[in-house]
Amino acid sequence: MSKALVIIPTYNESQNVENIINEVLLQAENVEVLIVDDNSPDGTAAIVKNLMKTTSRIHLLERERKLGLGTAYVAGFKYAIEKQFDFIFEMDADFSHNPKEIPVMLSAMNDCDVVIGSRYIQGVNVVNWPMKRLLLSYFANIYTRIITGMPIHDATAGFKCYKRKVLETINLDSLRSNGYAFQIETNFLAWKKGFTIKEIPIVFVDRRVGVSKMNKKIVYEAAFMVWKLKFRDLKN
Repeated sequence: MSKALVIIPTYNESQNVENIINEVLLQAENVEVLIVDDNSPDGTAAIVKNLMKTTSRIHLLERERKLGLGTAYVAGFKYAIEKQFDFIFEMDADFSHNPKEIPVMLSAMNDCDVVIGSRYIQGVNVVNWPMKRLLLSYFANIYTRIITGMPIHDATAGFKCYKRKVLETINLDSLRSNGYAFQIETNFLAWKKGFTIKEIPIVFVDRRVGVSKMNKKIVYEAAFMVWKLKFRDLKN
């Protein structure tokens, strides 16, 4: 049976981490979880360690300080490749991504290399976001699609699944971006290498508890990333 690893970066997610892990593991017996924790001062890692005593399907990477979403995923990707997982997910810890979509996304992997849980492939499927943030996200994706040429409606989505061969082909050590920019960059690299990318509709619900990690730096980085990718492509 093929194996899937759900990578969940955490920083101060003690209110969510146990519930999200349990919900993910309920989805299928071949699904495992990797928490990449950035030395959360609220004890997130301790909760994960306690859960690890109950099953071998939970894994933990502890990092010395807050190093960002992009590097957390890179660390998780390398772990997944080393352990020979067949499918590798990106997922948030705060239940904005519904774990029940995992089997749907795995099924979609039968005819593609990357699956994106898309908020914008069928209208706008976002719940509880302020209108300002929703408009920023929606038009940022239109902007990304126009500049890069990627045929993706939700290039900034953080709920994704890759076949291992995609991540083995990408130079993970070259990835330096975080947040939205990281999602745009990885999608672009996979697309340019000829991998098949499929979007399936999901409903994105703003976090139940905890504090959002969104800030202006993440937005600016994404805005510049699309031009960086465009110019890099033109040079090649």
